[in-house]
Amino acid sequence: MPQSQEIAALDATAQAELVRRGEVSPAELVEGAIERLLRIDPEIHAVVHRDLDAARARAKSADLPDGPFRGVPFLLKDLGGTQAGRRFSGGMRVLHEAEFRETTDAWLVRRFEQAGLVTLGRTSTPELGLLPTTEPDAFPPTRNPWSLGHGAGGSSGGSAAAVAAGIVPFAHASDGGGSIRIPASSCGLVGLKTTRGRCSFGPAAGERWSGFSVEFAVTRSVRDAAALLDAVAGPQLGDPYFAPPPARPFREAVSARPGRLRIGVLREPPANRGLELHPECRAAADRAASLLRDLGHDVVEAHPAALDDPSTIMTYVRVVGANVAQAVEAWGRRLGRTLGPGDVEPLTWALAERSREMTAPQLLDCIDEVHAFGRRLAAWWDEGFDLLVTPTTAQPPPEIGWITSTPDDPLRAFLRAAPYGAYTSPFNLSGQPAISLPLHWTADGLPVGAQLAAAFGREDLLLSVAASLEEAAPWAGRRPAVFG
Repeated sequence: MPQSQEIAALDATAQAELVRRGEVSPAELVEGAIERLLRIDPEIHAVVHRDLDAARARAKSADLPDGPFRGVPFLLKDLGGTQAGRRFSGGMRVLHEAEFRETTDAWLVRRFEQAGLVTLGRTSTPELGLLPTTEPDAFPPTRNPWSLGHGAGGSSGGSAAAVAAGIVPFAHASDGGGSIRIPASSCGLVGLKTTRGRCSFGPAAGERWSGFSVEFAVTRSVRDAAALLDAVAGPQLGDPYFAPPPARPFREAVSARPGRLRIGVLREPPANRGLELHPECRAAADRAASLLRDLGHDVVEAHPAALDDPSTIMTYVRVVGANVAQAVEAWGRRLGRTLGPGDVEPLTWALAERSREMTAPQLLDCIDEVHAFGRRLAAWWDEGFDLLVTPTTAQPPPEIGWITSTPDDPLRAFLRAAPYGAYTSPFNLSGQPAISLPLHWTADGLPVGAQLAAAFGREDLLLSVAASLEEAAPWAGRRPAVFG
């Protein structure tokens, strides 16, 4: 049997192949991941709830489904992906102290299980997924395996840190403004933000953050992202909308090579934002552009004019704030009491309080503005472009403690977060798919991602191009300081 560290270096597809060939049993695969979790997690604080006994039992069960990832260890983000009877905190101290347990299995979780995955527990997230760093008051900050003094990104930072450190080969994640792509960039991973409606939020919800959010995963390889998407994508009864089905399985896109594409590159911060683009982040976009030219594509400096409209940021914040206010009230109802400022973090309370001043017509006006922005943004792809390349973030991973708020300055974290969502959040508003790829490392050895965005429903094109970039500039051999 391969050694634990050898297995830790494999992606999920390769680990599943070991099980299929009989070289490793599901129980052995899971036991190795548990050993790594117990040894590594005290350094990075990625996992907040452990279900190790249940994982061991499932791995040994004769009923373990014979899916594409049979026996592969997995982690669920502690936001979405609910499991009946299991602990759930959403990054909130009030839920953690109440030892809150969910009552419903998410359909997405059932599909993860049908694929044969074995869940070891739940990963850390900032409170209600609000920030591009994972430093909730309820738990210790999640640290970046590449540099323990830096954050792992957010809001799927716990999942990204666990995958980067080799505990599991991939993990559940969600993205309402960059929360898959930002931690993927910070931790040297593949982060696919799917098309709106590609994966179901049911049965507990139809959408999250008024359609901005999606649920999927962070992975080490492009082929894992494709195969996992094949396993879990698709609508469920009652979903308010769903993405158009692919013409062929996503995993087939990995080996397919598109013809010559017309690709735009955005090398500067969106105009009128007052943001600075760090040279290392520009270098990530330049690296992607150079590789794409070498692959024969037509690459030019061009981008949608809609990205330069500063009003969309305030619209985004207002819609998110309304959702935060609703979440605070909804969690209070589930706990049987009204939540006050002492029950949530200063940022959460400040956003909720500001949003309570918004009228229903004003919220609907914001939704109309979001939809109009989506139409303007999507028009660029209709004008003859296939992909847009940008940096994933405008700044490298921040040091622990930088993106934080205080009671006296509750919005400080939101303001300091601005460079991390500038390139990612527009595609949450439009619903388009985008992917972050680990194509650059800073002089200090920190990963910095490049983002590719495609037209609505075109994950197949993203995966095809991403696979060609992975082949041209492989990242699988790079290892963080904390690994396996």
